[in-house]
Amino acid sequence: MNETPTSHPALLPAGLADVLPPEAERQARSAEAIMDCFAAHGYQRVTPPLLEFEESLFAGSGAATVEQTFRLMDPESQRMMGLRADTTPQIGRLATSRLATSPRPLRLAYCGPVLRVRGTHMQPERQLSQAGIELIGHDTAVADAEIILAAIAALEAVGLRDLSIDLTIPRLVPSLLDEVPSHLHPALAHALDRKDAAAVAEMGGVQTVLLLKLLDASGAAARAVPALLEAGLPEAGHAQAERLAEVVAAVQTVLPSLKLTVDPVEFRGYRYHTGISMTIFATGEQMELGRGGRYLCGDAEPATGITLYPDSIIRLAPPISLRPRLYLPYGTGQACAQKARVEGYATVLGLAPEASASDEARRLGCSHLLFDGVITALC
Repeated sequence: MNETPTSHPALLPAGLADVLPPEAERQARSAEAIMDCFAAHGYQRVTPPLLEFEESLFAGSGAATVEQTFRLMDPESQRMMGLRADTTPQIGRLATSRLATSPRPLRLAYCGPVLRVRGTHMQPERQLSQAGIELIGHDTAVADAEIILAAIAALEAVGLRDLSIDLTIPRLVPSLLDEVPSHLHPALAHALDRKDAAAVAEMGGVQTVLLLKLLDASGAAARAVPALLEAGLPEAGHAQAERLAEVVAAVQTVLPSLKLTVDPVEFRGYRYHTGISMTIFATGEQMELGRGGRYLCGDAEPATGITLYPDSIIRLAPPISLRPRLYLPYGTGQACAQKARVEGYATVLGLAPEASASDEARRLGCSHLLFDGVITALC
């Protein structure tokens, strides 16, 4: 009889990975630098659980995460639970329940892992880190701009400088497609996504002129915003374009050199967003560093927020300097060790007499050695 070969103990499911030293510490420090910046902007940290009952996890904006959520039975209550695939819906639950009577606007921050059923071609990882902020209870361009400015400040805190923001109006195109036969929606959405003006002209029907104007309005905000305002959009669409103009003006007042682009036909991936939305990139890179936008918290209260992706951020940010590792030969006193830690070293104490302290220090990955009471850098 053939036996099934035993899996190697280091083998993990697709899309999951161990993070080892020193990368794990760098990731943690980057995330904390981001969270410190959010705290400095007045956002208070909350920590929702990894698991929730399905009915609460999928309520409101959480409905958009159903297909990406791992589910399991709670052995205590015999009710189905889900492992969060996104943290924002949980913040909405907190805002409408435990924090329902807290003063508005409510500023909340979070940081932690999420788990998804499937990765993507561009991002095959299924366990990801998220660090984000939500501003709940205030529906103004100033609130939208605050979210953008806080996110930029957080990225700058980890050393990223050359950044760009792509602004979108996710509900604009779907509202225009309501006037086009439904069987054309998938192909037309695909044509808009590819910026294929010829295909849009062929399928756009009564909305052809407007859709082509939206395509033409894509690009740098300085050109795109006036083009949107002059496109002859329906009243609701024009109001959103005006809000976009207000957000751009508010951001540029603080960061006039920040690169702002507009893509009014982009709406994929913004399933629960209802207003101005944004994606952050490092200039010249295709990797998203963060994404967010305006939505309804609990289906009624206005909110806006953004989620940053520490796993992607650390790939592009300058390396974070970690504490140098100092080897303390066997017998070194605790007072000496404490003094070294205060001076910024990570101390590695010898646990047995060594033939060569310097060789032992190198073997344990230390960069410095305490010798005769003096800290010396190892060559």
